[in-house]
Amino acid sequence: MLKKYLPFLLSFFLFVQVKGQSYPTPAEGTYTVENFTFENGEKLPLMNLHYYTIGTPRKGSDGKVMNAVLIMHGTTASAAGFLGKQFAGQLFGPGQLLDATKYFIILPDAIGHGKSSRPSDSLHMRFPAYTYNDMVTAEHRLLTKHLGVDHLRLILGTSMGAMHAWVWGYAYPKFMDALMPLACQPAPIVGRNRMMRKMAIDMIKMDPAWQDGEYKSQPVLGLTGALSSFFFMNSSPLQLQSSASTRESADSLVVRMRRGSLASLDANDVIYALEASRYYNPSPFLSQIKVPVFAINSADDEINPAELGVMEKEIKKVKNGRYILLPITDKTVGHGTNSLPAVWGDYLKELLEISEKH
Repeated sequence: MLKKYLPFLLSFFLFVQVKGQSYPTPAEGTYTVENFTFENGEKLPLMNLHYYTIGTPRKGSDGKVMNAVLIMHGTTASAAGFLGKQFAGQLFGPGQLLDATKYFIILPDAIGHGKSSRPSDSLHMRFPAYTYNDMVTAEHRLLTKHLGVDHLRLILGTSMGAMHAWVWGYAYPKFMDALMPLACQPAPIVGRNRMMRKMAIDMIKMDPAWQDGEYKSQPVLGLTGALSSFFFMNSSPLQLQSSASTRESADSLVVRMRRGSLASLDANDVIYALEASRYYNPSPFLSQIKVPVFAINSADDEINPAELGVMEKEIKKVKNGRYILLPITDKTVGHGTNSLPAVWGDYLKELLEISEKH
């Protein structure tokens, strides 16, 4: 159970790359945007937007692309996290729900993430203070100006990517046929979620090794403190009780996760990624979303606690919206359930069927 569960304990950070996939080989590319202007007025002379595509675009009788699917990743993660067995292996293969011989799959690295332009490249804390709106604007430009995609069959997002899906829904309401946000809420990030982000940022900045972002090596103490908050918000008590059932296995798991996360994270990138959500608030605009929406959370998600009742309130504003709360089972893994199509795939199938008739 430990080996199976480990990749999802820190869904913000970890992914498993699996060779010998059954779906077409992804194509990798980078689109360089000149003089990208952020919503606060800051500019970046050259901004790289990295992405993967799988499959081939096809146009319908109206001349628009009819089979494109946009899938967006979570905070501090990257598009590469979708290429593993638990996600791509469940969706992109022959006969599967998003069969890449039929669909054109687009997997972008958001601003500040993966191989797209990031604070850690060179600017450090002088990098423009991007927001979710900036990230969605960049994704739209990547699709329309570079990939030639003028319509999306589906937008699917996990965690941060799910929040981007809500923004897409009201910013470009005619651009897609359906939305599937997984593990988020269409409301401002406040309460414990915001407090976790604030505390993590403060922990990094309080580390003397951070040096106002000009560190020569990663501020390990600050990052380690931040990781503790992320871990408990992302994990599932039920799964951990089974996966770390002895003192020795629990301690070993902590060491392995810490080592893996510290090896892959940059402190400045983490600060920017956590702060990018500061102005996120789709709530006043939800009535502008016209396409079918299946918003899916899991009952063991501590980042989006079901007991707050936020989704029940907000989904009423979405004309064709449906809220699905997955019950806790031996297959859900807390917040990381967003990356397990084996758990929510039946709802994706239903959404594709409904939106085809819409």
